[in-house]
Amino acid sequence: MKPKSNTLFHFTKSIEFLRGILLNGIQPRYCLEDSRWLSMKHNYIAYPMSCFCDIPLSRISEHTAFYGNYGIGLTKDWGLKNKLCPVIYTPPDSSVTKLTDYLFDLWGKEGKEKSSVATNDMIYQMISLIKPLEGNMIIAGAPVEKAFYQESEWRFVPMNGSMLLENDFANFRDQENTRMEQYSLQICPDDIKYLFVKSDHEIPELVDFINTDTKLGHFPHNSLKILTTRILSLDGVSEDL
Repeated sequence: MKPKSNTLFHFTKSIEFLRGILLNGIQPRYCLEDSRWLSMKHNYIAYPMSCFCDIPLSRISEHTAFYGNYGIGLTKDWGLKNKLCPVIYTPPDSSVTKLTDYLFDLWGKEGKEKSSVATNDMIYQMISLIKPLEGNMIIAGAPVEKAFYQESEWRFVPMNGSMLLENDFANFRDQENTRMEQYSLQICPDDIKYLFVKSDHEIPELVDFINTDTKLGHFPHNSLKILTTRILSLDGVSEDL
């Protein structure tokens, strides 16, 4: 079994969200990240991100059980062109953890002095790609334990985003998510290797959407026809994974 896939997968909770991705791309959104592994005072911080994984299809069911039964599989060429980057996973007290602590401290000093926008931007880009091996994710307002390193995560973090500390998250998340809409990752049919729905009966619904929505009409007709052949139901393939 391959340890990695040649495809980058992104999963979501509903077919409506999947249709939105086909129309508008994948929008970076602010997500709280567990920061208890660092020496900072905040348990969580947030960055805007679009998240993917390159786990093999044989492991996809454990991923969809957590993130949702609707998804898209995109070529790694698309991911590299859009500057996606694999996440760096680090154990406690490692050199990477110590470096991240140092960068956070530097970010705080630079933010107060306003002396180097470029330095702050580079620190933000770097630390937004570092995660602990294990930690909590906030799901529906509650922490859920997760082994992050098993996810083989790739992510896109816009250069013009910023960090939100835990006590600012609720107040500024919506306006910052709106600001991030301009950085949505655009997708064309030729970038897509898979489209996943939960059940067989949803396949015709997605086929009809692809064939009739006028916002997809600017793509070549043959590309859209091929795209409809790439729809799979997770219920249909689960017995063979």
